[in-house]
Amino acid sequence: MAPVASKANPLLSKVPWRRIILRRISGGRVAHAPSSSTAAESETVIAGTKILEAFSEEFEIGSRKITLETGKIARFANGAVVLAMEETKVLSTVASAKSDGTRDFLPLTVDYQEKQFAQGMIPSTFMRREGAPKERELLCGRLIDRPIRPLFPPGFYHDVQVMSSVLSSDGKQDPDVMAANATSAALMLSDIPWGGPIGVIRIGRISGQFIVNPSMDELSLSDLNLVYACTRDKTLMIDVQAREISEKDLEAALRLAHPEAVKYLEPQIRLAAKAGKQKKEYKLSMVSEETYEKIRSLAEAPIEAVFTDPAYGKFERGEALDNITQDVKKKLEEECNEEGLKVLSKTVDTVRKKVVRRRIIGEGLRVDGRRLDEVRPVYCEAGNLPVLHGSSIFSRGDTQVLCTVTLGAPGEAQRLDSLVGPPSKRFMLHYSFPPFCINEVGKRVGLNRREVGHGTLAEKALLAVLPPEDDCPYTVRVNAEVMASDGSTSMASVCAGSMALMDAGIPLGEHVAGLSVGLVSETDPSTGEITDYRILTDILGLEDHLGDMDFKIAGTRNGVTAIQLDIKPAGIPLDIICECLEPARKGRLQILHHMEREINVPRTQDGRNSPRILTLKYSNDAIRRLIGPLGALKIKIEEETGGRISVSDGFLTVVAKNQSVLDKVMEKIEFIVGREVVKGGIYKGVITSIKEYGAFVEFNGGQQGLLHISELSHEPVSRVSDVVSVGQVLNVMCIGLDVRGNINLSLKATLPKLGSNTNPAVGESVAPVPQAPKVWKPVNNVQKEQESKDDPPMGVGESLSSIVIRSAAECDEDEKSAGLNRSCKGGVPMDAKKLKLGMAVTAKVHQIRAHGLVLDLGGGVRGMFRFETGSRRDFEVGEEMRVKCSSFSSKGIPIMTLVRK
Repeated sequence: MAPVASKANPLLSKVPWRRIILRRISGGRVAHAPSSSTAAESETVIAGTKILEAFSEEFEIGSRKITLETGKIARFANGAVVLAMEETKVLSTVASAKSDGTRDFLPLTVDYQEKQFAQGMIPSTFMRREGAPKERELLCGRLIDRPIRPLFPPGFYHDVQVMSSVLSSDGKQDPDVMAANATSAALMLSDIPWGGPIGVIRIGRISGQFIVNPSMDELSLSDLNLVYACTRDKTLMIDVQAREISEKDLEAALRLAHPEAVKYLEPQIRLAAKAGKQKKEYKLSMVSEETYEKIRSLAEAPIEAVFTDPAYGKFERGEALDNITQDVKKKLEEECNEEGLKVLSKTVDTVRKKVVRRRIIGEGLRVDGRRLDEVRPVYCEAGNLPVLHGSSIFSRGDTQVLCTVTLGAPGEAQRLDSLVGPPSKRFMLHYSFPPFCINEVGKRVGLNRREVGHGTLAEKALLAVLPPEDDCPYTVRVNAEVMASDGSTSMASVCAGSMALMDAGIPLGEHVAGLSVGLVSETDPSTGEITDYRILTDILGLEDHLGDMDFKIAGTRNGVTAIQLDIKPAGIPLDIICECLEPARKGRLQILHHMEREINVPRTQDGRNSPRILTLKYSNDAIRRLIGPLGALKIKIEEETGGRISVSDGFLTVVAKNQSVLDKVMEKIEFIVGREVVKGGIYKGVITSIKEYGAFVEFNGGQQGLLHISELSHEPVSRVSDVVSVGQVLNVMCIGLDVRGNINLSLKATLPKLGSNTNPAVGESVAPVPQAPKVWKPVNNVQKEQESKDDPPMGVGESLSSIVIRSAAECDEDEKSAGLNRSCKGGVPMDAKKLKLGMAVTAKVHQIRAHGLVLDLGGGVRGMFRFETGSRRDFEVGEEMRVKCSSFSSKGIPIMTLVRK
């Protein structure tokens, strides 16, 4: 690197600096500048070293070493803590605005952010920087908000902002729980009044053994993901995703989580003692006793009259309560009671709460006249939108949700850009809460925290019963549209989503239902302990607002799949929480009974308008030909047909609106890629040239075949051009090879003989695609996967250079034609067209394969029988067996099962 002097301006270098006398003015006196030697000495002085006083606490929970540190970074924040677990570090900061707090709610904001630098990566966005909060960041923000919000003192309405950022991540630990604990520690260090600390813990279960603070690898094997938050003796928040865990095992997990979470408290208290600030006296917005009594005396009696009349609906009740508030307001205005007018809305709400609580606890009567454990009337309807892949309507009381299901290709899975967890997900549930569902006016904006949270809860509830990815390799999107809201729309979305999935034909393990359990309690004002309480099953929106708890529980008949607990007081004893599990189970079973009466098995759609999904296996060369340069051919096929094509790991997935669209897509694909040519297969081709002895046909993705003049028609043909012309598109049948190895084609074989209807009709295709399509059963394209390559062929045919032997399931038409004149056992001629679902026949074993049998059903008709796990496999060729038809493949091949004796 060149010296700095060499970069100086040449003009300035000529200035005689040494002859200029520098002077300074100080206190009005003129003094000479210090000598050059003194100036040189002053330039050698270096900056001092700043010492950052840091405080830390180390402890261990669940074999994980955890460190809390403060004082090193974010020193200006009201409270800042870095929590580290192995190489994952999370910074949480809190700040409070210096406002007068003249509100009637707590404006608490929690922002959680995962930046890509935490894992040493640059964002893949166009601007190469993070954008709007992602779904996961919103969910983690809610996870932090829910347990800390109830612990702020009543009347504290100052702006509070929590910001949590992941500083580094090794991918082994989920930072969400770490951020919640770091936030608790930061609030303890700040001068903000808060009733903490809290502890947040995650519990997993592998092979029946509970694991505290599981790693991401352990969590992927776990059938339980429990996040539990508490104070020293009370529960604050529960979030559960499980695979049908029983209520007994869930209670055991909760009782294990509480003492483990309490271990976070003492380190926070010790750290606050070292570096915490003195709590500041904030102005609290409290209602004076005199003002409260004045408003109560005016509003209590009419409010009680409204709540004792179960004939009121949601909006009628709301309108009557609003009228009461307006009447009280007029009387306060007449008396010029300014203080009462300022706190009128919140005070009237407090009066409502006390009236409802007194009736429920004292008389056991709810607002709508139901018993405490009674579920509202249920309405279920599946398939209300038959054009869609799946749809349903679920109503519970006045709450109503419309759910739709859309099936897509594997490549349409949602890509997740998070620090931990899978890179994508194939099952999505999107919850929407439009303003009209509560008769309000509003604007639809971007991601809403509440909608994201409710949708994720319903998604977790249904995820437990979805079939494995090998059996269901498709992307599934469920849209839950709230049509009317009066309590627990997220649980209604679970019920409607379960029915819609079955209506779409997805083979769910069980139906999933959910409801919300509430709590109304009385507390001792001096100690804050609960003295009396009542548990409410299936709460209304008003009971949710005026009650203490919203405990959403979803599951099947076998167990719980998802839980979300939110509370309003500063904690609820765990014993009461566990007591709520049994009423929730009983209510869930009642709802499941209604759902199962509507639809209890996956629906099969036989209509021509039902959607089709087809999965095929091709070689990489064939897929390259299909996609074309920059995907041009693929895009052209999609535009011309309306179908959608997805390519992944050598598999080609076609999604079509109906069978006709699927046929168009497959026609295009087969013309470009081609199929394995089989003797007897019928293909669509184009006449490329005409000779005296016949015509050459291009078919099957560029292959050439000879259509001899003798194969043009059943009648004698003198000239080839009399029958076909260049460019003509026609269906031809492969009949074998000539002596030179060329493929011989026949047109007359596709035409009916005079006086005979046994030949296949023009356009009928009997040749298989490169691999037996793996088609999702519910959309009426049932076909088993192709047997392994080592298995012997299912039939015998002529060997060609580019021809495969025909399968027995699609035997040649000559054999079928001859066999139709024979009779099956009992003397009744068997015909493939006469065979129907459920029809029982006596069949003979024609061939034995590695994964099943080829059966001779009589009359030349062949059927397929697949071995089941643990079933008999010692069959012999020619052995007779009694079977019945359970389904048909997309080619019309009967799929048979044993008739149980």
